Amino acid sequence: MNLTEANKIFRKSIIKGYFEPSLMNLDFGKSNIKHPVLPDDGLMQSNLLHIFFDIDTGSDYPDGDEWVIAEFLFPYNIKVPDSIKGPDYFTTLSLPDGSNFWHHRELIRFKYGKSKKLGESLEFLDSKYRELHSLLEPLEKDIK
Repeated sequence: MNLTEANKIFRKSIIKGYFEPSLMNLDFGKSNIKHPVLPDDGLMQSNLLHIFFDIDTGSDYPDGDEWVIAEFLFPYNIKVPDSIKGPDYFTTLSLPDGSNFWHHRELIRFKYGKSKKLGESLEFLDSKYRELHSLLEPLEKDIK
């Protein structure tokens, strides 16, 4: 087995064995949205924002077993205010049909060398979700 395959298996195990059950304990549920690029199911607390995990990006790095990318997806093709556009908040995810969704990608480092930081990673993931969700709440009325 090569490094990339090993890292993907390890990442998927951490997501399925730790992050998903822990987030479900924080009142997240299975997402009813399919991500246009990532194959696995996501999680959500509301239909405004969904979390997906990208196990492929960076899996060829030697430290690829220490982190994963979480993608926060706002799956609606609507205009968002300029104040929430940009790398700190949301950027566009262009779809083949010409429409756009809005997403935010965040590196989640759950291990530093020999120290596991799963609890801190979960807290960060939850707080980032709440932060981004609060930015989207005013847009809820525009969703049809």
